[in-house]
Amino acid sequence: EDWLDLVAVGTVADLVPLQDENRAMVRAGLRQLRVHPRQGLASLAGAARMENISVLTSRDIGFMIGPRLNAAGRLESALAAYNLLMAQDPAEAGPLALKLDDTNRERQKMTHDMQLQAAAMAEGECCEHLVFAVNPDFNMGVVGLVAAKLTESYYRPAVVGAIGEEETRASCRSIPEFHITQALDEVAPLLVRHGGHAMAAGFTVRNENLPELRRRLEEIAARQLSDQVLRPQLRADLEISLRDLKPEILKDIDQLEPTGQTNPEVHFVSRGLRVTRSRAIGAEGAHLRLTVWDGVTFDAVAFRQGHWADHLPPLV
Repeated sequence: EDWLDLVAVGTVADLVPLQDENRAMVRAGLRQLRVHPRQGLASLAGAARMENISVLTSRDIGFMIGPRLNAAGRLESALAAYNLLMAQDPAEAGPLALKLDDTNRERQKMTHDMQLQAAAMAEGECCEHLVFAVNPDFNMGVVGLVAAKLTESYYRPAVVGAIGEEETRASCRSIPEFHITQALDEVAPLLVRHGGHAMAAGFTVRNENLPELRRRLEEIAARQLSDQVLRPQLRADLEISLRDLKPEILKDIDQLEPTGQTNPEVHFVSRGLRVTRSRAIGAEGAHLRLTVWDGVTFDAVAFRQGHWADHLPPLV
């Protein structure tokens, strides 16, 4: 029982399915985190500017705690995250948490810069069905994050790799319509090693085999995806008017926690809302803040939708 808080952090951050005993242990771990957080995690929550750890959710782990712990191993050494989790003295934990927060900011900037570079490479020599970007300047610690960003942007399978002296190591992210590891199985003779699952994989390839590998993967993607309409889908559990979204519903939704992998949050959809105010927010105006009206007024945020700020329709 003393380790259930770490069980919760590890289970959520590693995208393990939140079903059955996994969900039960995460639920118990979240309860422990809210009431008696270990010093390192309490300090990390403070560094992440989380206002109240007593209402911590699995989403907070996935978007706030997990990325900061993972940043250490991506850019430097995971020992910094280990030392934080073992720290019992606030005077020791505080500086470690701030260091991880700084490292995470560095990781975010590196991911953003690499994403722009990889996107430019992809658009310069773009394949219609697969994004493929490898570069000797890419940092191996974040290629998987960049691949995920590219898959989200283009809704195509993405391969991003760091070219070494003799071998290239790459991470892949995919879409439901394309099983990336099965594709790698088809080209296994070209690879040194590979592994993964339907949506994510990794491989190592000798540099002399890179051109042929790219050609074969693009060929496989074209064969499987050319007849499909590749557009991301939004899943909603219920269509509901804003007037029916009363505060007491939140208590019922809270009973469904913890949510996460294979046990998603509840999603409602409301249509025909009048936009009364909107503006781009965040770094480079990436996100959209708006006020909508449907008999009642709600403030809203649309992440990664800042490009709509200047040409929103009157009704959404």
